[in-house]
Amino acid sequence: MSSKIILAGIATLTLTGCAATAANPQPPSGPARLGQTVYVDGPRVTPLRVIEDSRCPMNARCVWAGRVVLRVKVQGGAWQREIDLTLGQPVQVADGGLTLTSVTPDRRTDIAIKPSDYRFAFTFQGGL
Repeated sequence: MSSKIILAGIATLTLTGCAATAANPQPPSGPARLGQTVYVDGPRVTPLRVIEDSRCPMNARCVWAGRVVLRVKVQGGAWQREIDLTLGQPVQVADGGLTLTSVTPDRRTDIAIKPSDYRFAFTFQGGL
């Protein structure tokens, strides 16, 4: 009889742990699609739209490397704001710098990138 009580207690604790996790899910931290919120070492970042993607296609020769400018929503605690990030250039956000570090896929001359194919990676350096 005591083994049934122990098993019931374990099942209750297991289910309680699942309920607590589901109530406060943490956003993922990997590369984000447009519209997907990710956790970036402090702030939460949601890519909203590509403002500019003038990167040199990987199968072409260019005089200028080009750039990517991305509009994002940044949230931290009780605040949020929209900012434009340029690939590789940190922007001051709260107590640190938020940087768009990579954009995939690479551009090509023969294939257009669909908005749903984009993936964006970010870093946040606190204390800047």
